[in-house]
Amino acid sequence: MKKFRIGAEKRNILEGYIFVLPFILGTLIFFAFPLYMSIKLSFGKLQRIEGFIIRWIGFGNYLKAFITDTKFIPMFVGVFRHTLIKAPLTIIFALIIAILINKNVKFRGFFRTVFFIPFLLGMGEVMKQLLGQGVDRQVVSISGGRLLPRELLMYLGPKVVEAIDSFFGIIIVVLWGSGVQILLFLSGLQSIPASLYESSKVDGATEWEMFWKITFPMISPILLLNIVYTLIASFTDITNPILEYIQNLAFKGMEFEYAATIGWIYFVFIIILVMLVFILLRNYVYTTDAKEAKRNDRRSSY
Repeated sequence: MKKFRIGAEKRNILEGYIFVLPFILGTLIFFAFPLYMSIKLSFGKLQRIEGFIIRWIGFGNYLKAFITDTKFIPMFVGVFRHTLIKAPLTIIFALIIAILINKNVKFRGFFRTVFFIPFLLGMGEVMKQLLGQGVDRQVVSISGGRLLPRELLMYLGPKVVEAIDSFFGIIIVVLWGSGVQILLFLSGLQSIPASLYESSKVDGATEWEMFWKITFPMISPILLLNIVYTLIASFTDITNPILEYIQNLAFKGMEFEYAATIGWIYFVFIIILVMLVFILLRNYVYTTDAKEAKRNDRRSSY
């Protein structure tokens, strides 16, 4: 009797489905109906909260968001601009720190803990309160004359000083929220075989060449994961003004239908942006050759 065998590729796919099955079931049970009601609410007008009676009005709420509302578009552009600055800085900083603490240095475990503690202690409402008190600009500030002489600040002008202060504020937020990215990069760096570096050193490769020829291609899947994670984390951060705007519309202004509309516009934009990232970077991500994997499966089945 011939034994039933599953190839390595199919087995990996099956294991992936098993791991995501609880998430799929939880989404269908707990989120499918609220998502449906949210979509329905964005295309309607809430007549009565009791029983959630909704009257269909079409695209009226969406037209209001793009034409009538004078706050949404400027706020949306500001959030997008902030993310374009913050996300690349977070990725670059996390990669540099991960490479440094991955080397054989003293107190390596201590440094890993130090960079991850702010993520555990200072996210969510805590981070929101700190930023509300101006901690991002008070920690490293040039306007107070602590880093640069006041005469030079007067020569630069208030606009330049404010721009530099804003930049340092972004740097503080990046330092504070890059713990997860550092750990992900560390996991990717530690999965690279040391024999690759040893053989390249024998051939006379420099550190710079080893980074671009070995390290960067091998961690490209982790890089893609970090880019997606950083984008989503930035757009869904508790300090995001759009999320606060949606919350105020729903629970202070009692405009549940318009809040649902803003939420779905924002959600669709994030999904499209993530899909674009996958499309643009999929050809640059290092993966095992599919033909070689199939050839190995055939050999193992004999």
